[in-house]
Amino acid sequence: MAQKYSTIFRWINVVVDYALLNGTLYASFLMSDHDVIWVDVYDYKLTILLLNFCWFFSASTFDIYSHVLKRDAVPTMTANIASLCAFIAMAIIIKLLLPYIYIPPTPFIYYFALFPALLLVWRFFFLLLRKHKRNFWLGSNSIAIVGAGSAGIDLYNYIMSNPELDYHIAGVFDDDQSKVPPYIKYLGKADECINYASSNRISEIYCALPYDESERIENLLQEADKHMVRFRLVPDVKGTIHHNFLVEMFGFVPVLKPREEPLENKANEILKRMFDILFSSMVIILILSWLLPILALVIKLDSKGPVFFKQLRSGKNNKPFYCLKFRSMTVNSECDSLQTSKYDARVTRVGRILRKTSIDEFPQFINVFLGDMSVVGPRPHMLKHTQDYSQLIDNYMVRHFLTPGITGWAQVNGFRGETKETTAMLSRVQADLWYLENWSILLDIKIIFLTIWNGLRNNDNVY
Repeated sequence: MAQKYSTIFRWINVVVDYALLNGTLYASFLMSDHDVIWVDVYDYKLTILLLNFCWFFSASTFDIYSHVLKRDAVPTMTANIASLCAFIAMAIIIKLLLPYIYIPPTPFIYYFALFPALLLVWRFFFLLLRKHKRNFWLGSNSIAIVGAGSAGIDLYNYIMSNPELDYHIAGVFDDDQSKVPPYIKYLGKADECINYASSNRISEIYCALPYDESERIENLLQEADKHMVRFRLVPDVKGTIHHNFLVEMFGFVPVLKPREEPLENKANEILKRMFDILFSSMVIILILSWLLPILALVIKLDSKGPVFFKQLRSGKNNKPFYCLKFRSMTVNSECDSLQTSKYDARVTRVGRILRKTSIDEFPQFINVFLGDMSVVGPRPHMLKHTQDYSQLIDNYMVRHFLTPGITGWAQVNGFRGETKETTAMLSRVQADLWYLENWSILLDIKIIFLTIWNGLRNNDNVY
């Protein structure tokens, strides 16, 4: 019941918000005595489209449409106010970037006063209504777990650590009371669970008994149906495989996979590639077009050698590619095996500045445009490092499921520069795996902004 009503009220909030977004804009022009034929003018149509995009981005960033029935009132209002601030800021930035779009100022003064006020009033009204109807909309969320094995205890810990799920766990049933940790309430033997549930308003039973008790599980299922108690089966695969798995259904056949990979979805892969082409094209045209000849001259005057440094690195699916950089070192024979260290004599005077400011990485936008790299992804490593670390670190090669990036989740979290110890590389790999499992286009944009922000600060680990 909770999920059903959550979906309904999520879409009610979406529809009302966008109705206010566009209706308020129309009303603002009427209030300013402008003729309503403004809707036929191209600039206004473009403005409407851009404002809708700004709100979509702001609302998605602050996740205001998630947990509409479960999130507390104060965090809900805080998220909405933050979304409105981001929305207004984005609208101002777009106006500054596109000054040729003519919009009369008076309607928009009305608009940016009316829309935030009406949206907050609507959200406040919804929260008041929710306060009185919340118990009915959420229904009974009291559950019990049968089985104190690894699956049952993991399920208990997960629900308790995620209060937004709004489940109350009455306790755990198991034939062996000693298996139930002291911080969990013991309710009795497994066969007593159905009678307990029907007499104590337990809405769902989560059965985490091992597979070798299949006959017993079938009997509990039949009893649960008779007493109108919903019965859920929790597969216990951790008894034989020491790894967390996700379940993917092929019809009625469950298939376990060790991780979620959003970029396995072709639509997400195409979206990321389109973003890479657009972003790299802008950098090449707006920055590299004038920066390249200047730096080429400076690098040539500073030391002998080519302008670009090309190095074979590990790409997607471990396919080698030539990674481009502005040359920051004197030409040497150790570049493919020895990392740069502090006070490295190979680094030139100009190269030290290029490396400290990360300007030496800019030619990699050419790699991005060609498809060898992405703007955001795991950093590509030298072939020797890939060979060495793949023997030392578990899951190291998994990062090569992704296209390598100019920046990444590891880099914005401080895991960059020289890796003197294996633990430093392990931290990078863990961050790269987190990115693999949690990718979204908004996460890429966030990482780009964090990269720019971190670039403005001094980084002692980069030299």
